[in-house]
Amino acid sequence: MVVVTGTDTDVGKTVVTAAVAAAAQAAGLRVAVVKPGQTGTADGAPGDAETVARLAGGPTTRVLASYPDPLAPLAAAKVAGLPPLELYEVLDAVRAEAAEHDLVLVEGAGGLLVPMGVRPSGAAWTVADMAVQLDARTLVVARAGLGTLNHTALTLEALERRGVPASVVLGAWPAEPELVHWGNLSELLPHLVGALPDGAGAMDPGVFRRSVQGWLTPALYGHLDDWRVWADEVA
Repeated sequence: MVVVTGTDTDVGKTVVTAAVAAAAQAAGLRVAVVKPGQTGTADGAPGDAETVARLAGGPTTRVLASYPDPLAPLAAAKVAGLPPLELYEVLDAVRAEAAEHDLVLVEGAGGLLVPMGVRPSGAAWTVADMAVQLDARTLVVARAGLGTLNHTALTLEALERRGVPASVVLGAWPAEPELVHWGNLSELLPHLVGALPDGAGAMDPGVFRRSVQGWLTPALYGHLDDWRVWADEVA
């Protein structure tokens, strides 16, 4: 089980989830993707699970709860007057998928400490709490640009304090990187297991699936094994 979280919202979690799912499937694994709480459904746009299914082509996808407003899942449930996500029901659903698949990717909402739902006691729980309970490793999707070092360090520190192993994927590497991007890459390299090109989510799904292994290291079923070679190719 792998929990996919981010340093913030709109950092590329869904596209990274799709990339890992596609690479794992290409390696012969049976993959499931679970989205505990999908928010912002009122506008009728495709949800994250639909995006993953379109790009990755084939993984089992499951959404446990949907809420109309584009808010944190717990807040969205309250505003809509709908039942919030209950932690142990989410854990049971993820474990059920793990019993049937080789890899389960669980995509959070927003950042690591966003309130997702409630415990039986009524207290809120977060993506970090879910990762601890699942004993899952975590992928932190981060921005490539200014501000990412602080946000990424805070997220990694919060996970380390909870005993959760974590790695980092850059959600959108720019076509024309500047000095700040190269500097951030250098600082994040000890934690880095992948980097997706900006606009990857808009690619033709077939091109996306053929490309993912070049964006991910072997830890994520890819073949990116030399960041210097990668840097020369994207420069």
